[in-house]
Amino acid sequence: MSEVIIAAPKPAAVTLEAGKEYWWCACGRSKTQPFCDGSHEGTGIEPKSFTVETTRKYAVCQCKHTQNGPFCDGAHAKL
Repeated sequence: MSEVIIAAPKPAAVTLEAGKEYWWCACGRSKTQPFCDGSHEGTGIEPKSFTVETTRKYAVCQCKHTQNGPFCDGAHAKL
């Protein structure tokens, strides 16, 4: 399994739509951060599918060290 890459040292503030399926990049290689573009192929790291119940802005993890993926839990502050 490959190492996770820190895509950015802070979360991305993105507006997510209620009920829409999203794929969070867990490997850090995607060019469309914080979302998956398929760059994880062959790494052994899989993206995480998720939806939200409320349309609003969310802090989505880009350091890839959150324990609450895809959402930021402040882990970037300890890197």
